[in-house]
Amino acid sequence: MHPEGVPVTVEIGLNAVIVAVVNRSPRILAVSETDGDMRDSLPFGPFDPARHRTFEASLRARVEKRTALKLGYIEQLYTFGDRGRQRLPGEEGKHMVSVGYLALTRTDAENNERLAEAGAHWRDWHGYLPWEDWRHGRPAVLDQTILPALARWEAGLAGDEKSAASAQRRSRVRLAFGLDDFPWDEERVLERYELLYEAGLVREAVIDGHGRESDTPAAGLAMRHDHRRIVATAVARLRGKIKYRPVVFELMPPEFTLTDLQATVEAISGRHLHKQNFRRLVEGAELVEPTGGTLASTGGRPAALFRFRRQILDERPAPGLKVGGR
Repeated sequence: MHPEGVPVTVEIGLNAVIVAVVNRSPRILAVSETDGDMRDSLPFGPFDPARHRTFEASLRARVEKRTALKLGYIEQLYTFGDRGRQRLPGEEGKHMVSVGYLALTRTDAENNERLAEAGAHWRDWHGYLPWEDWRHGRPAVLDQTILPALARWEAGLAGDEKSAASAQRRSRVRLAFGLDDFPWDEERVLERYELLYEAGLVREAVIDGHGRESDTPAAGLAMRHDHRRIVATAVARLRGKIKYRPVVFELMPPEFTLTDLQATVEAISGRHLHKQNFRRLVEGAELVEPTGGTLASTGGRPAALFRFRRQILDERPAPGLKVGGR
């Protein structure tokens, strides 16, 4: 019951960060609405306990019905229920609680047609989080826009608490963005996004009334509600997960080259990996085995084809690819 005596309805919805790797690009499935708001949103649907016993079953059924996508690995991320997180006109008495999920899939031309019919499309997740892509070196947006704006935010306090609070802000920025003696940690995706939100450097903060319009260009594409925060949560979870579980193979075709496997791991981690070191890592982990087939490549000798060795799941408790991190 609302403090003023007005009843409040709580609805449970399911948001999915559905990930695929397309042309060596990490993509998430985004939905475009028809109400004139150009911002993307994540696939969303209400949980119907009369039809489905579990949240996961409901999510799988809804996604398959609308898009024909077959979801592989799926994992619950977090419950997002902060007051005001999803403001809609005329819904003062309704509070939306969303259960966020990370789901992995593969894509092809046939289901892409179904996606278009459903108003959905694949979007490179670096469009939302451009500071996370280190595959070709340090992202220019960090030094050109983000770090100068964060420095102004650090120093923008007044009063007796200015010194201590500024030092605390500086410490958080150093840790999250890998400054001074701290290394860049690709798993701190959510911490970086939340710092940018707090500093008013993402459009969502301005829309939510926690920031003001400024001359600083917005960092990345805005999404509806708190969906970009859910995306950041999913990217962080997946980057950590590939180091300990073989979930990357949910994004691969049944047969693949080691070059394609490396490109997929790089797409997810946002890091460039040395070719020979990566191959030694894969061989040492015994995650793949040759199929005996080859794939003709332009300008070179045919590349050997491999497949995931599923026996590894019975042989090792944490069969992942420890490419770096904390």
